[in-house]
Amino acid sequence: MTGNNNMDGGEKLSPFVYWAQTKNQLMLKIDLKDVKQPDIEIRDGDLRFQATGIGARGSNNYKFKLNLYLPVDESSLSYKLLDSKIDLFIEKIEPNWWPRLTAQPQKPHWLKIDFDRWTTEDDLEDEQQNSARDIMQDYPGMYEQLQKEEYGYIKEQGKKVYLIFYNLAQFVGYLYVVVVMSILYYRDSYKALSATYETVGNAMKFCQLLQYLEVLHPMFGYTKGGVIVPFLQVTGRNFVLFAMIESESRMQTKPVVFYLFFIWSMIEVIRYPYYIVTLLKRNIPFLTWLRYTMWIPLYPMGILCEGIVLLRNIPYFHETQRFSIFLPNKWNFIFSMPAFIKAYIFLLILPGTYLVMTHMAKIRAKKLSTSASKKKPNKYHVK
Repeated sequence: MTGNNNMDGGEKLSPFVYWAQTKNQLMLKIDLKDVKQPDIEIRDGDLRFQATGIGARGSNNYKFKLNLYLPVDESSLSYKLLDSKIDLFIEKIEPNWWPRLTAQPQKPHWLKIDFDRWTTEDDLEDEQQNSARDIMQDYPGMYEQLQKEEYGYIKEQGKKVYLIFYNLAQFVGYLYVVVVMSILYYRDSYKALSATYETVGNAMKFCQLLQYLEVLHPMFGYTKGGVIVPFLQVTGRNFVLFAMIESESRMQTKPVVFYLFFIWSMIEVIRYPYYIVTLLKRNIPFLTWLRYTMWIPLYPMGILCEGIVLLRNIPYFHETQRFSIFLPNKWNFIFSMPAFIKAYIFLLILPGTYLVMTHMAKIRAKKLSTSASKKKPNKYHVK
């Protein structure tokens, strides 16, 4: 599907053009395949393009002209010629966010906004950034306006609603675990510890399995950040929960399960409300302080409880030989679960503790300093 563009007095085919920007640069993607020698130039504020390639209307000569919103460094024009597209890069003369690409408010229908490539130069890092930061923090509302012009609605709104409901569901699930465990402990005191898994085990398993969605979120662009770290974190917990506790009935009645479930749940009861507030673009300093302070006692205690569960299971797995594989077998492969547990403790838990604590300490320093700077009044402000 292409549009017709009246340029230089004639009716010509125009390819789809997708644009994005940083404060310093314009980036355009021209949707044409098998282009050999494109004619591209910037003259008198106009970007001119002409090339023969394969577009939605087949192999044809495509061309367009765009009167740019502001002057650019014409000598900075560069492009990459790929098999399926042409990427253009143009430097702005003055670093600034443009509300649109063209000088005219009405843009041609073949000109689209490439939201996937739209970026900001100071994105904040987080172990899970559920709320994608506004693309232009200094120009609030501009990103939403661009999306309304492009789609007729704010495209990100659907993702935000989903993430709010996801975080709310997880908060309710872990809060249920905390409340039930607290009521049982208040009623039965120490006797409640051995009944923890029987009482809230199913709820904990559901919430923990649901956390694999947090591995998929960055893959599909719902959140920023990597996939590997959340995958390792979620899988580590589920290994302890399903392989170490669910599969061994004798471990289910141990008091350490009570403490482990309580610590896991307390971490999440604080984490998920923080994400909801962030998605709603609200700042609650006390909640931010809790999110980036409570991990200091809770993470080490949780890792200690996980280590106890692993160590207590070693003699059980020696006895039952569960999950172990012995020769001879058709795969000619041997696997010892007790040996794997020992290796898991020394190779993953111990170094993993250091890495997680170091990573969280850096994030805490950044988040709390940022929060404090927002609250600090500007002494140079004149009313």
